[in-house]
Amino acid sequence: MSRTVAPPATPRPAAPRAVLAARTGVAVVFALNGLAVATWFSRVPAARDALGLSAGRLGLLLLAMSVGALLAMPTAGLVAQRLGAARTVALSTLLLAAGLTVTGVAAVAGSLAGVAVGLCALGYGSGTCDVAMNVEGAAVERRLGRTVMPRFHAAWSLGSVAGAGLGAGAARLDVPVAAHLAALAAVVLLGTLLAVRSFLPVAESGTASASAAPAERRRELLAAWREPRTLLVGLLVLVSAFAEGSASDWLAVAFIDGHGLSEAAGAAVFGVFVVGMTLGRTAGTVALDRWGRVPVLSTTILLATLGAGVAVLADSGPVAIAGVALWGLGASLGFPVGMSAAADDERRAPARVSVVAVIGYTAFLAGPPLLGLLGDRVGTLRALLIVPLLLLPTLALVPATRPPAR
Repeated sequence: MSRTVAPPATPRPAAPRAVLAARTGVAVVFALNGLAVATWFSRVPAARDALGLSAGRLGLLLLAMSVGALLAMPTAGLVAQRLGAARTVALSTLLLAAGLTVTGVAAVAGSLAGVAVGLCALGYGSGTCDVAMNVEGAAVERRLGRTVMPRFHAAWSLGSVAGAGLGAGAARLDVPVAAHLAALAAVVLLGTLLAVRSFLPVAESGTASASAAPAERRRELLAAWREPRTLLVGLLVLVSAFAEGSASDWLAVAFIDGHGLSEAAGAAVFGVFVVGMTLGRTAGTVALDRWGRVPVLSTTILLATLGAGVAVLADSGPVAIAGVALWGLGASLGFPVGMSAAADDERRAPARVSVVAVIGYTAFLAGPPLLGLLGDRVGTLRALLIVPLLLLPTLALVPATRPPAR
């Protein structure tokens, strides 16, 4: 009896050298952006002491950075479409570096207004860069023919871990805030200017459209705000950002207050969350390519829901920490996959990514005060139960990330 032998699988064609170089450049930009943001947050205690701020006034000051980012994102897509991703990233990082430097100098000088201006510039530069680098990352992902966006966001996480570590070392060595922030600003700016040289050419990436009139680009942006799929993806990114940001802002404090851990152990618990996020974003690309966005996102959202619930409700410390690991793993893919979904159509990617970023980053503005108010009533740890309560309904939004039929 004859037997039909299946032909060997056709290997994936090798990506052109320029695309591989662009992939590396995008990863470096993501990492440096995370390094810059974490550098500031690592020195917040020193800035607070220099300015003599109470917790309430410090919280209001920190909003300046979020306000700057939210002001940038509605127009960041138009800027990327007009100038191209490489120039947009370079110019926005210049503003970011200037804001970081001004923030450090103003903190040492005791100028509250100067710090607020610096933070607003830092947020505006970071927000504009965020949209442009996600658009470029999506363009690279399409040319590679496989999922890589979560790994770019993993690079951001690694950059933020490096920034936090360097900040801790600088604080321990009593390095002045102004010198520390200025030095890191120079490193971030120089590294970014070198990295964007390997970005895809404007004509190939599709991020710049000199032929389109400004009025036409504005119409595309307004049209994106009326697209049901874009808005649904934005809501998914919003909840994903809330699940990630609530852990970043409150997890260490919640475990110290609710589970009786020491300050060092609370910081270590947050480290477990970051490790889970990084592993999920690194390994998740393989799962996404094999099974697709909808089943993988549905599974990870369920993992995050389970993990957050266990982290809050478990009586055992080790079990609660295991829940934190699941929480980080499950929360890892919503944000990057949402950005990829927004950029599925390359021509409209800048406008759609801008809309999704504005919706998503609202979580970073509203999340801290919301959880703070709940924490005053039910305790910080119990307040984190809002995370699984918001994640479960998000399962209904996951089908919106399915790539449109071509």
